Amino acid sequence: MKKIDAIIIGAGPVGLFAVHQLGIKGLKAVVIDNLDKVGGQCIELYPDKPIYDIPAIPECTGEELTKRLLEQIKPFNTDIFLNERVDEVFQEKENWVVKTNNKKEFIAPNVMIAGGVGSFEPRKISLKEAEKLEGKSVFYAVKDKEQFKNKKISIFGGGDSALDWALELSKFSKITLIHRRNDFRGAQHTLSELRKLEKDGKISIKTPCQIETLNDENELKSINIKFEDGKTEKIQTDVILGFFGLIMKLGPIAEWGLNMDKKTIEVNPENFETNKKGIFAAGDICSYPGKLKLILSGFHEVALASVECFKRARPNEKFRFQFTTSSKEIQERLNIKRK
Repeated sequence: MKKIDAIIIGAGPVGLFAVHQLGIKGLKAVVIDNLDKVGGQCIELYPDKPIYDIPAIPECTGEELTKRLLEQIKPFNTDIFLNERVDEVFQEKENWVVKTNNKKEFIAPNVMIAGGVGSFEPRKISLKEAEKLEGKSVFYAVKDKEQFKNKKISIFGGGDSALDWALELSKFSKITLIHRRNDFRGAQHTLSELRKLEKDGKISIKTPCQIETLNDENELKSINIKFEDGKTEKIQTDVILGFFGLIMKLGPIAEWGLNMDKKTIEVNPENFETNKKGIFAAGDICSYPGKLKLILSGFHEVALASVECFKRARPNEKFRFQFTTSSKEIQERLNIKRK
């Protein structure tokens, strides 16, 4: 494993800006998030909703802000690990070891928790049969689309994830898109493409209905769906993809021995360190007197935390504050060519 200086938990705006603040100080970070894309709450909860309180940007959407932050950190070539939930954090000498649910392991002197309100977890089908088949025939995210080739797939949901994957997987699999309402929340241009495929007989769309039973003998063969009028229909199905939205949980963070204030982590506002040396928290997940749950507050928090991270990662070096406008060293790290 290559040497890193900080592990950032959370790929929302605050986690992404932490990459920048660490990077301009010459520190290498990795980012871990249990979602399947970057952006955190901004992307999952309000990708198209305007944000009006980002300095110097009168108006932008969550998606636009995420894209700008990704562009800003591009010079640092930061590894971002998605679909990875941090399950364990423990100390090993001067470093912290972070382990994920997929058995990945990271070691660094600093851990920055920028997990918003905790981890987002998918809403799941409430049938016992679905729990038994999870990871075999029932999935709530697509990690490798190749595993869904030449399958009969029932996709549940009405948002962008459901529509996007229905369109993508229809290129090589038989798709049935199922939603509990007649109206879809996802992008209308994607829905238009799916309606055209439906008209051409290439996919099937079922509304308004919900899953009633899974028919299996240790291997999914079909499902029954029930419509609002009480009618039922049997659909031949190899795989279920459920995109029912997300629920927010504090998750394993609550078990890491950090001082908590309800569902937030208490920090020292001088450097945003927790009661554990080398573990920091920033953004909505941290708590201190006068805390405001604003994105710009999170940016301020990671800026200060990054200074303490430098001191831990480079104990034999003296930290020198530098302005990006005049520091040749920082500008080189940002790949800026001086005129």
